[in-house]
Amino acid sequence: MSQGPIRHIVFWLPLTLFTTLVVTSLIMPVKFLRAATALNNLILDIFSQAFSLAAFAFVLTCLWAAVSPLGKIRIGGHDAVPLLSRWNWMAITLTTTVAIGILFWATAEPLYHLYTPGGLPIEPNSVEAARFSMASLYLHWSFTPYAIYTIPGLTFALCYYNLKKPFSLSAPISVLINRPVPRIGADLLDSLALIALLFGLSASLGAGIMSISGGIDRLSPLSVNPVLTGFVALTIISAFFMSSASGLQRGIRVLSDINTKIFIALMIFVLIAGPTLEILSLGRQSLVTYAKEFIPRSLMLEPHNDEPWLKSWTVFYFANWMAWAPLAALFLGKISRGYTVREYILVNLFLPAIFSILWMTIFGGLAINIELATPQILNDVLENLGPEHVLYAVLDTLPLATGLALLVVTVSFLSYVTAADSSLDVIATLTRRKTTAVELKTDMTAGPKARKISLILKFIWALAVGFAAWIMTTLSGIDGVKMLSNLGGLPALFIIVIFNVTLIVLGTVKLKALRV
Repeated sequence: MSQGPIRHIVFWLPLTLFTTLVVTSLIMPVKFLRAATALNNLILDIFSQAFSLAAFAFVLTCLWAAVSPLGKIRIGGHDAVPLLSRWNWMAITLTTTVAIGILFWATAEPLYHLYTPGGLPIEPNSVEAARFSMASLYLHWSFTPYAIYTIPGLTFALCYYNLKKPFSLSAPISVLINRPVPRIGADLLDSLALIALLFGLSASLGAGIMSISGGIDRLSPLSVNPVLTGFVALTIISAFFMSSASGLQRGIRVLSDINTKIFIALMIFVLIAGPTLEILSLGRQSLVTYAKEFIPRSLMLEPHNDEPWLKSWTVFYFANWMAWAPLAALFLGKISRGYTVREYILVNLFLPAIFSILWMTIFGGLAINIELATPQILNDVLENLGPEHVLYAVLDTLPLATGLALLVVTVSFLSYVTAADSSLDVIATLTRRKTTAVELKTDMTAGPKARKISLILKFIWALAVGFAAWIMTTLSGIDGVKMLSNLGGLPALFIIVIFNVTLIVLGTVKLKALRV
């Protein structure tokens, strides 16, 4: 076709802007970070209440969709065949969303809350502070973040498969306004979300490079330097490119299966090897606190309305999840064909949230118990070495610490590769010109030309993200890019709100149209 095989605006605009901003962050890291932080603070000052209210509304909409007649609708139509087994579907969903985050923050974040309990009249490093800390983990890492991912993913899946709309964030919007979104509008919308995802991937890969390099430093005579971080970056890039190039069934399916099983094995071992009764007791008490405070904390009601703390933690997290959610939704929706809406909500919201609660209970509970028994022993590691070292310090208190550290390095590697694999798939698909469910075939059935185009696009984006992440970690410019990636939460807020409204419309006035 004369127009070519790619969507030029969606490809060139994000790539150019991404490269320009990364170079700027390297040339002027201090000014770049200052500007990004100021803009982020301005957004949180104005929209913090909106982020919280929207996130709470997404949880309620998920509950409504699960029990309403919409819950019986099958994604792709009555005769749609699932792309994945239930186990593989759940494993991919778990490892492509917040899995890499819970791996590192489960032991570090509770220490922050233990010593700074949200502006409440709670004595730092006390039992009450411990319950507040764990309840905060549950709020930040379980039902609410997964609801933020579930709403756009489910809405897109129904529009894409049942209504045969394009593979674009404009698809649900076109349903809501009852006419196609102009091509330029759709291209700009996808470009905006793609830019946010690129920065998020780079920041996440940068953190992964530093963490894995730190683990290698801990386990071997090698020290962290640009050569080591470059080697780690190259290894990760090669792995997620090859995984993505091999297709859904052979790449991410196998990696997510291994990754999830290692997660489960780590949880069981740590629970048994650690102070089991103390961990379970703190978890039970904290779950009660979380349940009692879920509504007031979600709505930022008194006394849970300390603005500085909320902007640093709860609202910041909600904005971050929203920044990632639109493009993550394209992948999550794409792999859900053949299952009902109710099954989608079970696999994308309830099961991952329960898994996250169990993980946080075990690892966060262990960290808190260690800190309560020996004050400052972990907090000193956090303040002097950084959050990525806290997990290794926690593992040092357990039997087989070296083996556990090696396993954590391995699962860290797999976690990022799995998450990046899904993102690479979405980026490549989004930048291709053919974008409907009928036009887009899977990598395994597409023709040689389509596979070649997809492979080239994946290679370009993998190289761009990997090189940017390595340069940033080498020159310490990652903080500004992390902040910039979070700024995508503002436009994403409005996108997901529109998706939320579209889902309600689909489940009411357009329900018959979904029964294909």
